[in-house]
Amino acid sequence: MQFLFAQLEKAPAYPLISHDPYFSVWSFTDTLNASPTKHWTGATQSLMGILKVDGKYYRFMGELDKSYKTILPAADETGYNVKYTEEQPASGWENGSFSDASWKTGSAPFGDNESMAKTKWTSKDLWVRRTFTVTDANVKNLYLKIQHDDNAEVYLNGKPIYEYKGWLNKYKYIPLDNFAGALKKGTNVLSIHVANTAGGSWLDAGLVTELQPKENAAIAKAQQKKVTVNATQTIYEFTCGAADLKLTFTSPLLMNDLALMTRPVTYISFAVTSNDGAAHAAQVYFGASTDIAVNVPAQEVKANKYTSNNLSILKAGTVEQPMLKKKGDDLRIDWGYMYVAAPQSEKPIQVITSKDMGVAGFVSGAKATGTEMQGKQLLLNTVLSFDKLSSNAQERHVLIGYDDIYSVQYFGQNLRPYWNKDGNTTIEQQLALAEGNYQGVMKECADFDKQMYADVQKAGGDEYAKLCVAAYRQAIAAHKTLVSPQGDILFTSKENFSNGSINTVDITYPSAPMFLAYNPELLKGMMNGIFYYSESGKWSKPFAAHDLGTYPLANGQTYGEDMPVEESGNMIILAAAIAKAEGNADYAKKHWKTLSTWVNFLVTDGFDPANQLCTDDFAGHLARNANLSAKAIMGIGGYAMLADMLGEQDVAKKYHDTAVAMAARWQQMADAGDHYSLTFSDKNTWSQKYNLVWDKVLNLHLFPESVFDKEINYYLTKQNEFGLPLDSRKTYTKSDWIMWTATMTDSKEAFQKLVDPIYKYATQTPTRVPLSDWHETTDGKQVGFQARSVVGGYFMKYLDYKMNNRASALRQ
Repeated sequence: MQFLFAQLEKAPAYPLISHDPYFSVWSFTDTLNASPTKHWTGATQSLMGILKVDGKYYRFMGELDKSYKTILPAADETGYNVKYTEEQPASGWENGSFSDASWKTGSAPFGDNESMAKTKWTSKDLWVRRTFTVTDANVKNLYLKIQHDDNAEVYLNGKPIYEYKGWLNKYKYIPLDNFAGALKKGTNVLSIHVANTAGGSWLDAGLVTELQPKENAAIAKAQQKKVTVNATQTIYEFTCGAADLKLTFTSPLLMNDLALMTRPVTYISFAVTSNDGAAHAAQVYFGASTDIAVNVPAQEVKANKYTSNNLSILKAGTVEQPMLKKKGDDLRIDWGYMYVAAPQSEKPIQVITSKDMGVAGFVSGAKATGTEMQGKQLLLNTVLSFDKLSSNAQERHVLIGYDDIYSVQYFGQNLRPYWNKDGNTTIEQQLALAEGNYQGVMKECADFDKQMYADVQKAGGDEYAKLCVAAYRQAIAAHKTLVSPQGDILFTSKENFSNGSINTVDITYPSAPMFLAYNPELLKGMMNGIFYYSESGKWSKPFAAHDLGTYPLANGQTYGEDMPVEESGNMIILAAAIAKAEGNADYAKKHWKTLSTWVNFLVTDGFDPANQLCTDDFAGHLARNANLSAKAIMGIGGYAMLADMLGEQDVAKKYHDTAVAMAARWQQMADAGDHYSLTFSDKNTWSQKYNLVWDKVLNLHLFPESVFDKEINYYLTKQNEFGLPLDSRKTYTKSDWIMWTATMTDSKEAFQKLVDPIYKYATQTPTRVPLSDWHETTDGKQVGFQARSVVGGYFMKYLDYKMNNRASALRQ
């Protein structure tokens, strides 16, 4: 189906499969066949696609990835012991002749993450020595494979081969071509010193050689003509010799239908036509690597083939099945099972092969290798045959799904995913439902994509609408949907490439606009666990918690420091926003005692905040933060609004008057002439006051219009090529906050001036990862974070438009 609306045709990365933090596969390049497909973390999770036309082969999806042969295994392959010490050793500790007999023996990896590390290490320094033997030292393309946190120096037989200040959140392969002769036949020693300078500690290392990929001359690259990203679909168009291919990935994340949204099944559709008027024979080869079901490629997997509900199904997962055993940030799922399914009526040839033989087997015409297979990095392969092609498109499709069995541990109890919350369905039944509803779901998604674009375009223009499209699937897929033992919906976020926390309140806060606009129940799902944490007595402080743990273990806050004003303000503001969206304060009434405790904390401690972190914690501690003060004022005003809706007029007046008085005082203390300062104590500073946007969205009327006009006019003098800096301390920014800041203006021209650089960033950033919300405004490069849910904050303008129809009043 062709849409008549403008479409997003360039993105930092392209969503292919997007369901939750673990089941999330992307293309990191503009052309789908220029690189291997990857998990949002950057780990390869290969999808391969080849179209055979009249005996000629065209690769339209995927690319051969680098592969390595192990010389000395790291701990992701096999456990190993080393000699280690945490005390400064004598000089020469790195040399092979050094005696380490007095050192302790420990198993790798070392670190502070007890779910991952074999030896706990939390001290400042760690020295390790690993003795090993090689029978042939004449190896080419030797690499050090290492992951460390923080600063590291590495020696091979006393020769320094690597030094790096900083931390690596994944294995890095360091070429050792400049250290010829460092490896020797016989006994060798790899010696490493790591300094733990900040939060987190880790060490694991090995040696590998790079294997040269074997290109198959019989396979040509298909010519990609176009890629289009819509809210629920990514669509590619290719020319493959005499045939054209339209490839569509559909993850039906429709928020008005939780049964559909949470079903972990993506459709991959292949529509093939003849482009020269002649008839042609064609076959599509589709392969999905079992890397989708492992944390690291070295894990052993098993796969099998069977039929169910008129579907041919391939299933694969790890042999170990360590369910909910690991927690952390740069992790992938290694329990549960992935599935590839196709209708039996299409008579696909399905094979399970090793990763190396998948493509070769297709080209050579190999048939099924059996119904079961075990090993590392298998491919689940499906071959779909087409009748003789004509100018009319023939379409086939496959389903790819994931059953994690249990998704999250919530205060000691393992919870099933929402789609199987009662334990009375199976993934095979869900695949069958997905297949049976294929045509209907595809139409629903196409209709939603068109309507969503039209709605957000009306609120903010074409560039704004395209940014919202880029954010939509990413924001949803950074969550897992569950039901708590108390019967409440849980929509738990993962703080992707930030710190790995689960259900972080200051992740909920920026992401909220999209969910408020489309289904406030999902925002309640982000807040329910935090309310339960306090109301159960498990969290006893007079302010809101920061998080519920480290994903996927939600057993209580693990972040090392509280954000009392930040999180309490966030929770109260969002409770008020839910009431505004739903037209009643029922949700707030349910938690009124807790909200009252938090608002009183804001009254006493929120106006002139002590030295503490806010949601922009990456910028460090700050005292007397004017924007954080504004959040406290918004929280108090929001509480007054809720009290009024609940008929408590005296309470409403008391807190409204308090908020008004604070707002007046705020204007005096933050006034820096032509703008308002970053802190009350330094008028030579400035910052985005994005928290003030709620004064407009909730119609609190705490600040005069002149405050917004003064700030916006000042911001427009501070913009760089790729956006408005967060504040005067650095030139980096947060794009979600810019969208909030832009919503503070009633000027269409000013709004566009603030949004255009973000659109330029999203379409021209040199950093090719799922949309990062933290980037440098001078060159458009990612500073940190990626694939986070906070880009749901892009919908703030649409939320304001939907709640207040303010767009019709924009000044030209």
